[in-house]
Amino acid sequence: MKTIRRLIYGEVLASIALVALGFLALFLFFDLVDELQYLGKNNGIGQSIYQIRHALLYVALLVPNHLYELMPISVLIGSIFVMARLAQSSEYTILRTSGLGPWRALKLLLLLGSFFVALSFLIGDYISPVSERAAQLLKARYQNKITVGQTGAWLKEKQATSNFVVNVKELSPDSEMRGVQIHEFNRSGRIVSTVEAPVAVFSSDAAWLLRNAKRTQFDIPVGPSTADAARQEAKVTRTMVETFRWPTGISTEMVAVALLKPERMATIDLFNYIRHLEANGQTAQRYEIEFWRKVFYPLSCLVMVMLALPFAYLHFRSSGIAGYVFAGVMIGISFFLLNNVFGYIGNLRNWQPWLAAATPGLIYMAISMGTFGWLVLRR
Repeated sequence: MKTIRRLIYGEVLASIALVALGFLALFLFFDLVDELQYLGKNNGIGQSIYQIRHALLYVALLVPNHLYELMPISVLIGSIFVMARLAQSSEYTILRTSGLGPWRALKLLLLLGSFFVALSFLIGDYISPVSERAAQLLKARYQNKITVGQTGAWLKEKQATSNFVVNVKELSPDSEMRGVQIHEFNRSGRIVSTVEAPVAVFSSDAAWLLRNAKRTQFDIPVGPSTADAARQEAKVTRTMVETFRWPTGISTEMVAVALLKPERMATIDLFNYIRHLEANGQTAQRYEIEFWRKVFYPLSCLVMVMLALPFAYLHFRSSGIAGYVFAGVMIGISFFLLNNVFGYIGNLRNWQPWLAAATPGLIYMAISMGTFGWLVLRR
């Protein structure tokens, strides 16, 4: 049995590595072509020209994230190719006569799939977020900012007496916030003050230090007076403060997380950010779906090896293997697309986050088990 295991594992691992390498080369080429438009640009200070070596380094830092996304597809195509080739050359028939029954073969492939589950989790949760952050910081060194869209990141925090809504337009490579706005509201929802500052930094004592801040205080009377009287008595005070200290629990990691796409975040960062959103009365549906996708996505490698096993029980002509490999490519692409579609639909339709994340895997697992039962066990 050790010889059979060594044969199958060696063939499948080599095939998966070759498929993953081919996909990565294609993605790296597209990424490099996309980066060519930024060559020769600087950060606006007249230094740090973005050169081809920087573009190559940036593209290389994107490799772990691409590998994480491509892992299930690579496992499926590589496993299908090996199973189909063994069936075409009648090697699998010899293995079956040597005692490799359907359930034992399924067990062998599930053990191999478990290795790729662990590898996917390691890459997606530890290596990919770090490399993605390094890529963003490298790009920010020449674009001089990390931002999302035109409005930046919006955060909310509840404190003892007030609620705060914060906007950070950009984050520099050295964790310096730019274009900061802090809006303070009382418990009844009335605005109390606003603070605007071009630059803010994180303090070591759980606070932000806003430089050259402009603070606007709204002193609106509360009582039985009429609206006209309230407008007459309302007072607006504007002051300029060289350094304004704002105590807050919003850390550097939370701001950085808010400026990153959810799919680029580690599972623990997603979990902590979801807790922060829920504690401040904000919707966390999108991040909850992405959290559960992070949990279930590595498990799809098990589904892929289950889908590949029935190909070993088909009868091939001498030139028929290419069609089955192409079918494997289509199945993998359809899984990838369905996984994304269910995430968007679950967010729009307000589905249970775990259900939206797990449904694609459950659908393909049902297909693989049905195929295994019909083609392998019954025939």
